[in-house]
Amino acid sequence: MTLSRREFVGLIGTAAVAAAADQPHSQILIDSEDAARMRDFVKRHRAALADTLARLDKLATEALRAGPWSVSYQRPAGLNVNAGLNDYVSEGPYWWPDPKNPAGPYIRKDGQRNPGRFMGNRSDLEKTTESVLALGMGAFLLSKAGCADHANQVLSVWFVDPKTRMNPDLERGQMVRGINTGRGTGIIDTVSLIHAAQGVALLETAGGLDAGVAQGVRRWYADYLKWLTTSKNGLDEKSSGNNHATWWTAQAASFAAFTGDAAAQRMCWDHCRNYLVPTEIKPDGSCPREEERTQSLSYSSMNLDAFATVCRLAQMAGVDLWHFRAAKGKGASVEKSFHYLMPYVAQPDKWKKQQITKYSADGYVFPGLAGIGLPDQTLLAEYLKLPRSELGWVQFVDILVRSGKA
Repeated sequence: MTLSRREFVGLIGTAAVAAAADQPHSQILIDSEDAARMRDFVKRHRAALADTLARLDKLATEALRAGPWSVSYQRPAGLNVNAGLNDYVSEGPYWWPDPKNPAGPYIRKDGQRNPGRFMGNRSDLEKTTESVLALGMGAFLLSKAGCADHANQVLSVWFVDPKTRMNPDLERGQMVRGINTGRGTGIIDTVSLIHAAQGVALLETAGGLDAGVAQGVRRWYADYLKWLTTSKNGLDEKSSGNNHATWWTAQAASFAAFTGDAAAQRMCWDHCRNYLVPTEIKPDGSCPREEERTQSLSYSSMNLDAFATVCRLAQMAGVDLWHFRAAKGKGASVEKSFHYLMPYVAQPDKWKKQQITKYSADGYVFPGLAGIGLPDQTLLAEYLKLPRSELGWVQFVDILVRSGKA
């Protein structure tokens, strides 16, 4: 259900609600010029973008008919985990029962997802975040009626209402039966919270989102950001040395932008310079921790999506990480890494390292973000040749890239 304005005022305070209505907020991966250009691009090229606009309308229409979702609606059964009704719970995807000891601790099979794991909270989180982004694009790019009203409800249930909201932590994320009841690795589950924050920003720009809802959501994100940056699980993920650390940084930087935490953003830029690039990227542009996986091209691409997101967020804050080069060795850089991987994204059959599942380039956005961010016409040209997934995030970035490529 949607909380009344009186209930919101009781939860977060009259002054906070008033401040939310008066203060400008970050638009996450775009600024006001980008936003205006994207909307103008859609208006001026309706005929050429007919298929894209039909996809966006379909996403928004489906989102209007779905939800809301709550972490409290589906609870794990048979798991030895002390979790309250509002605690998010998930299981690690690559962990399976041991055939030699069925009642014992699970064993790991990298790249092989266990279909029997508890997915209720993970699935509903993704539905919530993708719905909010779809409603934001529907409101801002299509002027579709009803998007803000339904978003108020979806956001209230997942983030704000004390009875149904998710507690802002991932203490029980990606637990492994017989081994632990949650670990830092689980923080990868919340990458899609970036999409929800972007959706809220679009809804606010379009108008109609309740100021109390928006403030309640930002308060949740601020609490989650504090947990990310101070908890044991959060700090473990921050220094994990692979794509998990990169996505930790992308999340922290996004949530800091969303909540106006400039100090946390600066910490993210420093972490990228001092740890991510020197630790994860070799001078030739390769990322060895990703290349040792059983889905090495997929994980390499995923990692560069995270780096591109961090660089884009830094760019929005007036900081250039696109061209940063590490001082040690021969100067590892994300720019070199983008060029290293791009030929294989374009032609996956040329990748000779392990990739046990079929690779598809349609869900990765780093060539487009890097193409307009560096800027780099080679990367941009290759990006424009790639097929594009119908996922909302991919569609949003695609419009950003295509509207800004000139």
